[in-house]
Amino acid sequence: MSEILFYHLTESKLDHILPRLIEHSLQRGWRVAIQFATEERRDAIDALLWGWSDTSFIGHGSDRDKWPEEQLVLLTTGTANLNVSQVRFCVEGVRCLDPENYERLVIIFDGHDADQLSGARQEWRYLKDRGHMLTYWKQMPNKRWEKKV
Repeated sequence: MSEILFYHLTESKLDHILPRLIEHSLQRGWRVAIQFATEERRDAIDALLWGWSDTSFIGHGSDRDKWPEEQLVLLTTGTANLNVSQVRFCVEGVRCLDPENYERLVIIFDGHDADQLSGARQEWRYLKDRGHMLTYWKQMPNKRWEKKV
């Protein structure tokens, strides 16, 4: 069964934490898919990852590029696992329709966005009712993560 993690952002924006989470996944040897609700947000993260740090970048592609199946990191607005990733990040309130097809599913939501917060609560209940093991991480005022459940 998949490991499912909920990350509740309270102090940082997605732009600040997503690159590090992607890097950790790549260090584990996993292929990564990041699912967005909008093409605009996908494209903004696309630009961010090419220059997110002064000393490095995260090579990636998107579902609008040729050969998405070849990408270690794929940015998408779709639900298909085009790059046969082991980990899927769902942001902006999108849902993963097939969590059992991943080793890890990471649901990241902005605690200052009422729609994302409500959606995350609904997704928690939905996945819990289906017997998935869930972990909830909340960002604390010092920007560290604390495991709550």
